[in-house]
Amino acid sequence: MKKMICLAAAAALSMGYLANVQAAGVSLDIGQTGDSSSNTVYRLGTQFDFSSKWFQSDVGHVGGYWDAAYTYWEGGESAGSHSISFTPMFVYEFAGETIRPYVEAGIGVALFSSTELDDHDIGTSFQFEDRIGAGLRFNNQELGLRAMHYSNAGIKQPNDGIETYSLHYRLSF
Repeated sequence: MKKMICLAAAAALSMGYLANVQAAGVSLDIGQTGDSSSNTVYRLGTQFDFSSKWFQSDVGHVGGYWDAAYTYWEGGESAGSHSISFTPMFVYEFAGETIRPYVEAGIGVALFSSTELDDHDIGTSFQFEDRIGAGLRFNNQELGLRAMHYSNAGIKQPNDGIETYSLHYRLSF
């Protein structure tokens, strides 16, 4: 009986913690690098919304989410390269009943499986990920465009950096 009470208490505490999370989501991005080699980039991510909203008005509010993602780089000499990233994103979501436009920006970190991406020598496996995006939210879904820049911020030379541009889809639950 004591074990059942402990399990019930642990489950209740877990449910209380999960209730504090505004929403969770899964996203898919498909895009290309911004250079002449035009590698295809596939990105699968998971997001957890911040539990706070700031500067709420009739026009909209500022919120955000934590994003953890896996990216596969395909094409050219980069074929088979991988990266994982973790980025806090800040979002301005405009007010709307069924469709809500948004803009987003964030700076996070990424780890690459290779420091050579075609003709780019990114110098280190550790990179910073700078992101901006815009799109529309509707019915627990989101569709948008994103631009991402990866750079080691001069930690080690060379530091060629690389950009990607992608179509983004997210499903929140």
